[in-house]
Amino acid sequence: METTRAKRRLATSPFKQPVPAPIKTFEVGGRVSHDKEGIGRITAVEGAEAVVVDLGKGRLLRVMAPFHKLHKL
Repeated sequence: METTRAKRRLATSPFKQPVPAPIKTFEVGGRVSHDKEGIGRITAVEGAEAVVVDLGKGRLLRVMAPFHKLHKL
């Protein structure tokens, strides 16, 4: 039986601990660009977990955090 081990960071390690990227925040009505789907407008914000983007012509897209493919315009 295989077990997976979590990598432990030693206090004496010469390598810096990776810094997590800050979570992007969006507001309703803000214009955004999605890497794959194009330009749209934020129609709903579901806390820090997800946003709903109106891409036009009745197309809605729900994007989950951490929003790597979504950029403010």
